[in-house]
Amino acid sequence: MKFSLGIALNPLDQLTELATTAEECGFSSIALPDSIFYGEHVNAAYPYTSDGRRFWTADTPWADPMVTAAALGAVTERIRFYTQVLKLGPRNPVLLARQVGSVANLIGNRFGLGVGLGWNPEESLWCGAPFEERAGRADEAIEVLRLILGGGMVEYHGKHFDFGRLQISPAPTEPVPIYVGGHAEPALRRAARAGDGWTSAMIRLDDLRAIIERLSRLRAEFGRENEPFEIQAVCVDAPGLDGFRRQADAGVTDAIVMPWLAEGISLDASATAKKDSLRRFADEVIGRMS
Repeated sequence: MKFSLGIALNPLDQLTELATTAEECGFSSIALPDSIFYGEHVNAAYPYTSDGRRFWTADTPWADPMVTAAALGAVTERIRFYTQVLKLGPRNPVLLARQVGSVANLIGNRFGLGVGLGWNPEESLWCGAPFEERAGRADEAIEVLRLILGGGMVEYHGKHFDFGRLQISPAPTEPVPIYVGGHAEPALRRAARAGDGWTSAMIRLDDLRAIIERLSRLRAEFGRENEPFEIQAVCVDAPGLDGFRRQADAGVTDAIVMPWLAEGISLDASATAKKDSLRRFADEVIGRMS
């Protein structure tokens, strides 16, 4: 099993140090969060907390994940980066393909695109996209991204996106994997049908097992059971070496972690404290996983 470092909600001036230390410690990837803005009032509940409230505030630091991937990719050599997850709803896939292709080329094909619909109506509406059409738009957006990033002159004529022949160069020299997020049945079907993997929000191990089993059945339904498929998980109740081994046994291929939180080190702690936590995690978990 691989390990990815989650960097959500951390001060932006610490990210370079955290990325280089994670690479030194044997982490496989950096998981990049996405939030376009903080709306003072939102007309939907956040789906991954028990009370529907956001667990961040208007002052919580966020950076655009594409910019972050390019910046951190410039100071690292091996570690990969993927969005976890980028909200497709507010974004135009042609413009997004331009960004993804640029990042993939600039950092040597070390980039993966994790995508979701987006839960916040205002993020879609205020960026000019109809929130209620987000599912259909996402399905077409994935098709558009794969088409353009595959290289050459292409065109697309769908319900939500329509364009004539165009080419964005240079195309990535390797395929950019697309991971699909979401816990609901439509999201799982989308991941099984169109994704190179599935990525979770915060989830308990029992629920994670059930979703992995469902994804296995769906992938067989779509004739994709023999294709490579990542399971990226933020499991909240299986910590420590034994817990990660149980996650691996359940089918997790990539555990997304923020080790300092498990040690009671706060998000506003120093970069030094967090780097020390990464090194302990590498010694106690990564180096002992079999």
